[in-house]
Amino acid sequence: MLPFDNRTGQPSLEWMREASAEVLSSRLASAGFSPMSRADRLYALDHLGLPQGFHPSRASSLKLAETLDAEAIIVGSYVTDGSGIIAEARIVDLAHLRMGEAVTARGEMRQLVSLFDSLAWKLARQLDPSLSLTQQSFIDADSALRLDAFEQYIRGITEPDQQERLGHLNQAVLLSPDYAPAWMALGREQYAGQQYELAAAAFAKVGPNSPDALEAGFLHGLCLLFSGDYPRAQQAFAGVARVLPLAEVLNNQAVAFARQKGDATSLFRQAVAADPSQPDYHFNLALSLKRQGDLTLALSELAEALRLHPDDAEALALEQAWSQPAKSSPRPPVAAAASTGAPAAIAEPALKPDPLERIARSFNAAAFRQAALIVDRMDSARLAQLPPQERARQLIAEARDYLDKGLLVQAGRLYRAALDIDPKSASAHAGLAQVDERSGNAEAAHTEAVASLELMPSVEAYLVLIRQQIAAHRFYEAQQNLTAALRIDPSNQTALDLRKQIQTLDGMKK
Repeated sequence: MLPFDNRTGQPSLEWMREASAEVLSSRLASAGFSPMSRADRLYALDHLGLPQGFHPSRASSLKLAETLDAEAIIVGSYVTDGSGIIAEARIVDLAHLRMGEAVTARGEMRQLVSLFDSLAWKLARQLDPSLSLTQQSFIDADSALRLDAFEQYIRGITEPDQQERLGHLNQAVLLSPDYAPAWMALGREQYAGQQYELAAAAFAKVGPNSPDALEAGFLHGLCLLFSGDYPRAQQAFAGVARVLPLAEVLNNQAVAFARQKGDATSLFRQAVAADPSQPDYHFNLALSLKRQGDLTLALSELAEALRLHPDDAEALALEQAWSQPAKSSPRPPVAAAASTGAPAAIAEPALKPDPLERIARSFNAAAFRQAALIVDRMDSARLAQLPPQERARQLIAEARDYLDKGLLVQAGRLYRAALDIDPKSASAHAGLAQVDERSGNAEAAHTEAVASLELMPSVEAYLVLIRQQIAAHRFYEAQQNLTAALRIDPSNQTALDLRKQIQTLDGMKK
C-alpha cells in the first residue's frame, strides 16, 4: 500500500499522502487481507538505500513490492475539486503485471477519512468480488475518529524533528483519546527519548484488539523494567507470551521475575529453547542456575554463551571467577582473637557479586507482526480440524467480542464465515443483523433478523426488528415482538428500555 501522489499542487496537503496509505491499510486488514505496514515499507526503502520520504516511480514501486514479497501493490493519487477532494486508486497484480480498473471516491475535505474508507471498500471488492461486507461498515469503522486528530497523528509519524512529532502526537491523543495508533506512535517516541514512565502509560492505552497490541505489550513491559516496576513488567510480558511466546518475551519475563528474587530458571530455559543461537539467553540461564546452586550446569551454559560470543568480556570474567572459587580457610573471629591476645584477623575482600541478567532491549517489529500472522494461521488450522458446528460457534464467539467493541468490519466478516460453515446458525444470523443495523443497512438487517427467528427465537434478533418497527411507528408489531423477547429474557435491560419508549411514543401518537 503506497502513499498516494499529491496532485493538488498544495504542499499543505502533502500529509494526505501518508493518510491514504494508513486508512486503506487499516480497512483492508480489518476485512481479512494482509497489507504490508508502513514499517514494512520503510524497511524496504532502507534495504534499497532510499530515504523514507522517497516518492517511488512505477519501476521502483515494483522493486519495493518485490523486496517485500507482496502479491499486489495499490497506487493512487488525489486532487482537489473546489472545497472537495477526488481520490483514485488502482491495484497492480504483480503475478501477471496487470493494472486493474481505477476506482474513485469523491467527498468534502471534512469527509476525508470516510472518503478513503469508501475507496478501501471498492478496492476490497476488486481483490475479492465475493466480499459481502457493506460499504457503510467500512465507513462506520472510523466514524468516531476526528479528522483533526487524524491529521495530527499523520504529521506525528512523518515529521523529521522528534519534538515536532511529540507535539503532534500529544495533540492527536488529546483530540481523540481512544485512537490506538496515535497512542502507539506516541509511546514509541517517548520510549526512544527514554521517557519510560510516560511511554508505559501510552502503550497501556493501546487496546487488545489493535494490530499493534502484542508489540505494545512488549514495549510496555520494557518500560516497566527500566522503571524498576518488576511485578507489572512480569505481568506485561506474561500477557504477550500467552499469545506469542517469542524468545525475547520469555527472556524479559524471566528477568522481571528474577529481579524479584524469584527462581526464573524454567523461563530462561524456555527462552533458550525458543532461540538457542542468542548468547545472552544462555548467559542468563547460567546466572539463574548458579543462583540455585547448580554450578556445573551453570558453567556449561556459560561455555555455550562464550561459544556463540567468544569476545564477551563479562562472560569470560564470570567463567574464570566460577571456575576458580576463592579458597577459604577458617580464621578466628576478630572479637575472639582480641580476647586471646592473638593478632586480629584481616577481613577477606568481599567476592564480587554476579552481574544482573541481560534484558532483550531490541526486537524486530516486523517479526512480531509476522509471528502474529503465523499464530492467526495456526488458529485457523486448529479451527479447521473442529466439527463444523463447533467451528462456527467459536467464530461467532469471536465475532460477538468484536461487535461489543464496535468493530463492525471484523465482526461482519466472522459472522459471515460462520454462516458459510453453518447456514442454519441462528446466532450468526442474529449477529449479522446487528452488524447490518449498525451499518445503516436496514433491509439486510431485517432479512437477517427474520432468518434468525425462523431458526430459533432470540432476544438479539427481536431487538433489531423492534427498533425498526419503532422507527416506522409500527408500535403494535413492536409490542408483539417485545413481549416475545421478554418471554425469553424478562430482565433484559435493552428490551425494558424499548418498552418504555414504545409506551411514550404510542401515547404521544394517540
